[in-house]
Amino acid sequence: METKFRYDTVTNAVNILRSTGFNEDFKLHKNNLCYNDEKIKINDLKIITVFRYEGNTDPADEASVYGLETSNGLKGILITGEGIYSEASIQVLKKLHLKINEQKKAEINI
Repeated sequence: METKFRYDTVTNAVNILRSTGFNEDFKLHKNNLCYNDEKIKINDLKIITVFRYEGNTDPADEASVYGLETSNGLKGILITGEGIYSEASIQVLKKLHLKINEQKKAEINI
């Protein structure tokens, strides 16, 4: 997994991911990560890449674009922004960040 810090645009990150087969859209709904109406477990995901965007002056301008792949091969995008989520959604984001750390540790131990 690679994490990229880009000061470009979220649109460019989405276009790059779409061009490489990440054609579905994931979303956060309450305390779940979802595709359409289907709930997806964090353990059933592999985080392929993350693009992070940091606002120049306002932390509320921060965003992340995740390229995700499910255990059954579904590839999609999750776009998150800081400060716009419920407490339940924040718990899902925390699980995603833990998953990133787990994957990075696994890559180091290879």
